[in-house]
Amino acid sequence: MSLDSLKNKVQQAFNTWDEKTYQKFVSKNPEREKDFTTVSFSSVKPLYIPSDIQSEDYVENVGFPGFYPFTRGIQPSMYRGRFWTMRQYAGFGTAKESNERYKFLLSQGQSGLSVAFDLPTQIGYDSDDDIAYGEVGKVGVAIDTLADMEILFDKIPLDKISTSMTINSTAAILLALYIAVAEKQGVAKEKISGTIQNDILKEYIARGTYIFPPKPSMRLITNIFEYCTKEIPKWNTISISGYHIREAGSTAAQEVGFTLANGIAYVEAALKSGLDIDNFAGQLSFFFNAHNDLLEEVAKYRAARRLWAKIMKERFHAKDTRSMMMRFHAQTAGSTLTAQQVDNNIVRVAVQTLAAVLGGTQSLHTNSRDEALALPTEESVRVALRTQQIVAYESGVTNTIDPLAGSYYVEAMTDQIEKEAVGYIQKIDALGGAVQAIENGYQQSEIQRAAYQFEKEVESGRRIIVGQNKFQTEEEVPTGLLKINMNVQEEQIKFLVSIRSERNNEAVAATLSALKTAAQSDANLMPLILDSVRVYASVGEISNTLREVFGEYKETVVI
Repeated sequence: MSLDSLKNKVQQAFNTWDEKTYQKFVSKNPEREKDFTTVSFSSVKPLYIPSDIQSEDYVENVGFPGFYPFTRGIQPSMYRGRFWTMRQYAGFGTAKESNERYKFLLSQGQSGLSVAFDLPTQIGYDSDDDIAYGEVGKVGVAIDTLADMEILFDKIPLDKISTSMTINSTAAILLALYIAVAEKQGVAKEKISGTIQNDILKEYIARGTYIFPPKPSMRLITNIFEYCTKEIPKWNTISISGYHIREAGSTAAQEVGFTLANGIAYVEAALKSGLDIDNFAGQLSFFFNAHNDLLEEVAKYRAARRLWAKIMKERFHAKDTRSMMMRFHAQTAGSTLTAQQVDNNIVRVAVQTLAAVLGGTQSLHTNSRDEALALPTEESVRVALRTQQIVAYESGVTNTIDPLAGSYYVEAMTDQIEKEAVGYIQKIDALGGAVQAIENGYQQSEIQRAAYQFEKEVESGRRIIVGQNKFQTEEEVPTGLLKINMNVQEEQIKFLVSIRSERNNEAVAATLSALKTAAQSDANLMPLILDSVRVYASVGEISNTLREVFGEYKETVVI
């Protein structure tokens, strides 16, 4: 029997079931809701059958793991070969405190580090800058100079551990600091591996830790692409992030569409700078949210992989299979964590972990139960890590390569998300590309509309958040939360002052002068930044040097 004949037969049987069984039953036993939707407002049918799936060639549309278009995963054996990299996003206070947390996590079975930096580090200010007051070491670790970075990775072998750094506007500086630490450990650049987020476009869209205007920011990113292609072949030069787009309130399709549109902008900028697509595309990576709607999230990852493969092959004419593979890190959704009944967050994170794993992530961070209230304690971090380990070793979902393939619902949702994401990309193309669309406020306004719709549903009770707008209980004030010592800023400033007094300030001045001159030309700035950090120039000094040349970005306000 042909596939079309089978679909027709199933469709006829479905019509009979719908008329004689389902409709009669629900007329007497009404369903919970009139309109079932995903968390992204997509309608969900009562039942899915073969005709709900695209009728194109199976091999071209779904295919096989490790085979274009990579819908079912980028590795032929996926987790039957090895599990995803288990990371916990961590960093707070001083470098010494964060180093101790990293060693604790590694001792608990974590297989890679993920570094959180404080806000002054993220936006290029030293700890003693007036604007940094009250923020030093609060939401991440404070890094001012190479001395801090040396302490942060003390006794952590950088040739054996993969490190992800959530850093964007100052990504080139932090990468240079990491390289310099590896050098001091005697580790060659070509042996270090990891990722810098380095995604400035989503900062303009959703997060806000930008420094420079788009054009010089894109230059720094392509400088990193070029440098790493030649010098650090194992390094992922960017983690194109949908995570923060989703945290700002986007739908799943918007997360895919806006993220891939940003990816297109980065590829176009790299090509314009003279790079060859197959020389740098294999070092691109992505970062997605793992939200609560489990099956929609699985479909989202599958749709994103397939669409990116098509974009790289058909739009950019990549020849190397690796250039078409979407490798991505996932993090469970911080925006879904509630301050009420914090233990419920353990369950939410478990569901989101399953979504990321069933969707084929290469790396995963699980949020901790108490993160709606404070930075996580060691105990809560351990539970978050154990959640990944239980899914890996006990759930059984890692025994087969793509457990949900063939689900009519998942495949139909994959098609739907891809279709919607393509629509967003086409709209952004029509506006002149991601950068121009951002300056017009397009992505921001679309996300705001989706976020507003979701909040209306929560406030009306249409969307249930357990423990928040239903099933509430009287609770005592939480205790045992992690608190950052207010002495951190004072200690950090003292350390910075001592480094400035001990370093060769003439060498610092010379390297910063050379960097400023290079910034006024078309030179690749990575070698100049590396020269500066090696002589202990600070993050703030390097950023201010570039500010003098590039200026600062002023946000487009969208209402």
